[in-house]
Amino acid sequence: MPNPANRSQPAVSAWAVLLRVHAKLVPELDTELRRATGLPLSWYDLLLELDGPQRLRMSDLGERVVLSRTRVSRLVAELESDGSVRRESNPDDGRSAFVSITDAGRQRLRAAAPHYLAAIERRFAGLAADELDTVASVLRKVLGPADLPDPTTGG
Repeated sequence: MPNPANRSQPAVSAWAVLLRVHAKLVPELDTELRRATGLPLSWYDLLLELDGPQRLRMSDLGERVVLSRTRVSRLVAELESDGSVRRESNPDDGRSAFVSITDAGRQRLRAAAPHYLAAIERRFAGLAADELDTVASVLRKVLGPADLPDPTTGG
């Protein structure tokens, strides 16, 4: 019978590195994106999730961007007042609402995308293509198939 303690140290180490990478890169990306486009990273991420023909329920949007319900509501309100998203009541459930990206939001997302992608590219420039594939593959395994986007729907 395998001893879980034998695997725990490498798993904990991997988790710690992942947290440090996230804690370092997110503020850096936010700063670069704000400086280049005026768009906060949180707005970009939210618009990116909404980019497509579908509209999302607020709760689904919150799960995708991994923010608290309060934070998602605040971001949606900011983006709504900016004209980047539209919120609509759910006719089947008055307790929920749908959010969709507007043409203005899509334009802001498209204008910011080259800066966002360049910032990511700079962070990963030291890795070869096969290393990037390995990182992505390993992280997909950690997520598991239930948490991965469906490539046929973009969601």
